[in-house]
Amino acid sequence: MTLDEALHYIHEVCWKGSVPGLERISALLDVMGHPERQCKFVHVTGTNGKGSTCAMVASILRKAGYRTGLYTSPYLIRFNERIQVNGEQISDKDICELTEYIKPMADSIFERPTEFEMVTALGFEYFARQHCDIVVCEVGMGGEFDATNVILPPEAAVICNIGLDHTEVLGDTLEKIAATKAGIIKPGCDAVIYREKPSVEAVFEERCEKLGVPLHKADFDSLQLLSHSLEGQVFDWEDFKSLQLPLLGEHQLHNAAVALTTARVLQKRGWRITDENIREGIETVRWPGRFELMRREPMFIIDGGHNPQCIEALVKNIEDYLPGRELTVLTGVLGDKDFHCMYRDVARYAKEFITITPANPRALPADKLAEYLRQFGRPVTACQSAEEGVRLAVEHAGRDGVVLCYGSLYMIGDIDAALGKL
Repeated sequence: MTLDEALHYIHEVCWKGSVPGLERISALLDVMGHPERQCKFVHVTGTNGKGSTCAMVASILRKAGYRTGLYTSPYLIRFNERIQVNGEQISDKDICELTEYIKPMADSIFERPTEFEMVTALGFEYFARQHCDIVVCEVGMGGEFDATNVILPPEAAVICNIGLDHTEVLGDTLEKIAATKAGIIKPGCDAVIYREKPSVEAVFEERCEKLGVPLHKADFDSLQLLSHSLEGQVFDWEDFKSLQLPLLGEHQLHNAAVALTTARVLQKRGWRITDENIREGIETVRWPGRFELMRREPMFIIDGGHNPQCIEALVKNIEDYLPGRELTVLTGVLGDKDFHCMYRDVARYAKEFITITPANPRALPADKLAEYLRQFGRPVTACQSAEEGVRLAVEHAGRDGVVLCYGSLYMIGDIDAALGKL
């Protein structure tokens, strides 16, 4: 089986990408011999900050000498990014071999697995074969009925910032969404949560009390930002002084507090993690596509934010890191997202908009987005490709200008490739 054949099978159009329910994945893993039971897990859910938090926790565990798996979604450039061991992406060869191994079993169960279930099963098999000591596993959507929730009780169930996203599936209030995400908390684990309003935290408190699970609330009060620039941030947290974090934005300090709390929990559970491992893990973490500086002349920043909380964080970053700068905004969105909220607060910083169509079947065409953006009274240009959009944005910004590219994680791969051709 070639890589194209393997990915075609995984992404086959007749499959649905994500359908809540554990019956299919449970049946598939059963015939596979339950590879997921050979690994320990840190299980991470939430609306925003999951990927960054996963990256920080995995970085800390690697620095502690553990063979660490990392399972995340979506990917930015290559499918292989979703499944990593010790920072190395799964190889094309392993994707082919594992897909060929799993395919007859996936075809044999009562109903074909979804795309996400197939990728999850592939990841679990890979982590087992790689003899991972621990896997940091990001939930795909929700929690209780997500395919990743077939795992046995994790070392830590980590719940990041809760916001309104996927409301048609998860519920239309923060409390309903929190209840679904609380489903990853199981007897025998510890729970770590991002600080939320009392009614949301009450959902997690009730779940933990019912199951006898220790609940750890990330300490935001002890966070103290010492300095920040486009190179990173320096901050104090509890007894840690002058921690250096390459990820930018106040929200990343909150995500770091969740990751640090998780590291403390793992220490208490007997994992051999020193404070120096924690410091080095935070200092060396990398998580692309989140207010990331890609080049300097002109300054070109990419951000994958697409929901209201992400946009709130983006606006804060614009004010903190780009005060007084006029932005050439390069943007594209998925048509099923609430894209109205994405532009209202950013438009006042834009000198112009350049639109592209993300490489996704759900994408809003660039000309339709351009038509919508004209209401903000800025010049708008619709481009036929990411390459054309990048070239035009760089040209219009000028050597001393700023290009801000945001709207969808699904366009970042094409943007990165286009930048490489300049």
